Amino acid sequence: MTRKIALWLIWIGFIAYILFLAPPPQPSTIKLLKNLFTGNWLEINPIILSLFSLIGIWIQIYSCLIFADGRMQKIPAWPFVLASSATGVIGLIPYLALRESNQEFSGEKDGLIKLLDSRLTSVGLALSTVVLLGYALLFGDWGEFIYQFQTSRFINGMSLAFCLFCLLFPTLLGDDMARRSIKNDFVFWGVSLLPLIGSVAYLCLRPPLQETSAEVAPKPLASTSR
Repeated sequence: MTRKIALWLIWIGFIAYILFLAPPPQPSTIKLLKNLFTGNWLEINPIILSLFSLIGIWIQIYSCLIFADGRMQKIPAWPFVLASSATGVIGLIPYLALRESNQEFSGEKDGLIKLLDSRLTSVGLALSTVVLLGYALLFGDWGEFIYQFQTSRFINGMSLAFCLFCLLFPTLLGDDMARRSIKNDFVFWGVSLLPLIGSVAYLCLRPPLQETSAEVAPKPLASTSR
């Protein structure tokens, strides 16, 4: 219950911050979004471009845990993942607050879960993460980014959303580890305290989910008349 209350408070607090306390919207945001969605990326500070892309990477990282977790929940996971594609962490936190802790997986993996559980998907996310981080660190204008963070609601909110993705990942991690029979506190804390890099490393190294199928009960032998 404490976890659920904390998540709802984070959700409400983040929305309230964006609406009432964040820097005001800037006219330049429209131009930035146009450049982002039309592929005119040379006009964008590499830090902002990488940050925007890493939000998408975070949603995919969470999806690699959430869809398997959602199989065992009373609420479906896909509406929240879909909402997060448009609103980021705001659309995802309600799922984290509504779900119940569950450390089991039953049944067979469908096509989506197989894709999200595959090593190839995990390696792709890891390589994308490294490339984006390297691009931001090597070519980014940090002075401009700090200025944008202080003056632009969009950049400020996106930066804080990235931090929330990092902070909230452990809420799913423990159950995912248990479903895969990983009983190692060092792994949990290593992944939790090394955000993003630890998360993609975990995806690459975790064992696959084990499928289970219902066993057909043997039919009783017919009694023979004497």
